[in-house]
Amino acid sequence: MAVHSRYLDLAAQIRARIEAGEWEPGAKLPRLDDFASEYGANRDTVGRAIGVLESEGFVWAVQGRGIIVRHGMMRLRRPRGNLVKRNVAADGPGYSFPSASGQEVWKHHVPATASVEPLTDPRIARLLGVPAGSSVMRRFRVTGPESEPPFQISVSWIHPRGVEDVPEMSASPASPGEWLYRLEQAGHWPITWMEIHRARMPTKDEATLLEIPTSLPVLEIVRVGTSGGDGKPIEVTEYIVASDRVETVHVLHRDESAQSPWPEAGER
Repeated sequence: MAVHSRYLDLAAQIRARIEAGEWEPGAKLPRLDDFASEYGANRDTVGRAIGVLESEGFVWAVQGRGIIVRHGMMRLRRPRGNLVKRNVAADGPGYSFPSASGQEVWKHHVPATASVEPLTDPRIARLLGVPAGSSVMRRFRVTGPESEPPFQISVSWIHPRGVEDVPEMSASPASPGEWLYRLEQAGHWPITWMEIHRARMPTKDEATLLEIPTSLPVLEIVRVGTSGGDGKPIEVTEYIVASDRVETVHVLHRDESAQSPWPEAGER
């Protein structure tokens, strides 16, 4: 076998063993030296093979911990549709957004925070309708289903007028999405949302929080909430999700011009 393709062959063999369930999600793979001995290859070749699997999302190489099998490729991807639901699994009023089922409980993987911070991202500031650098209430969460590793990072920026309407906004609500319910109760009912999706590479901090390699792209979803009271943005939330853990689902609708069947050639 050609030397340049040897690492691809090793990657395929290790991938097949992972898919067969030899190592469960969260388990640590053998050391590079052990794989090298098992396959009769040098350590660098095995390292390149592991690099391929890491870029595909099968494993996560963690300094000091070894090579960990990821959940991403070993589970059904979570469809992300376009429905906002009332969260019936929570203790208080709130909403479940796409990717989260209203019937399941999500937990915080790091302590949730809420504090006034300078909004330095000009894109987010423009969407929220405030000058870049403004002091804005920032809510930071890393959440996911109880039985899984972190699913998403969410960073919400709340317009200053919303904080004026709901002074207790910095407190941690009892249920997910309850802070939006509080905004609506304060005069912003109904909030309507629009999302902007794009793929990008994660920052080092984002990769660490999501337990993914920095070589694995993420899906960035920016949600803009518009107040039903004055028709202006009231909140902007940025979600960051590992690309191998979610699928977007969109129902296509026909324009008025495409409602009728095409005429037969002789009728044109």
